[in-house]
Amino acid sequence: QVQLVESGGGLVQPGGSLRLSCTVSGVTLHYYAIGWFRQAPGKEREVVSCISKDDIATYFEDSVKGRFTLSSDNARNTLYLQMNSLKPEDTAVYYCNAAGTHWGQGTQVTVSS
Repeated sequence: QVQLVESGGGLVQPGGSLRLSCTVSGVTLHYYAIGWFRQAPGKEREVVSCISKDDIATYFEDSVKGRFTLSSDNARNTLYLQMNSLKPEDTAVYYCNAAGTHWGQGTQVTVSS
């Protein structure tokens, strides 16, 4: 059974940084395409960044390009989303997703002064 557990969210001031973690169990990290989505209040869930199966290609949503990066630790079976230069509009619940079907429980990111 595939399980995803996110951590690392919190409250940060504009311009600050956070690193989100998604630890995967039940399957090797890059067996599926895997990535991050977010959902702000009153808005639909949107893709933020993802990496293809076998760690070949990455995608970043336009508004986060140059600010967010992906990395992984295969020994820990964990995907990281490093978020820099955070803006209030980045405020959302961030979800990890694998294979388009497996979801974590989400972690809240709030960017506010």
